[in-house]
Amino acid sequence: MTKRSRVLLIVTSSLLLAALACGGSISTANIGDAWMSFDLNGEQKTDVFSQDDIFYAQVDLRNAPDDTSLKAVWTAVNVADTEPDFLINETEFTTGSGPIHFDLSNTSLWPTGSYKVDIFLNDELSQTLEFAVQ
Repeated sequence: MTKRSRVLLIVTSSLLLAALACGGSISTANIGDAWMSFDLNGEQKTDVFSQDDIFYAQVDLRNAPDDTSLKAVWTAVNVADTEPDFLINETEFTTGSGPIHFDLSNTSLWPTGSYKVDIFLNDELSQTLEFAVQ
């Protein structure tokens, strides 16, 4: 092992230990896939909904320990009679690997236009799913 390799190994190890000592964690959790659907089971994929539909965001969470944080932030990007980028709702929970779904319903009709749901994994934006209501 060269002197340079030893120095690099020591620096890398020190940074890793410092991150862990400060409460940081290393996670291999990731989103394998994410999509919008008409149904709870995620079998009917879509990116266009009707005004009376329930929006379902499906997430395939992989390599996630049971304390993984997953959050969906629903936004009306550009819809009729609503200010641009209007925050509709946020849902967050702690979970482990597996299929996860978020849903959003409305007691009246959804305004037509463009929407999105941002999926956060451990407080970091991981996926943005754009969809429309027609």
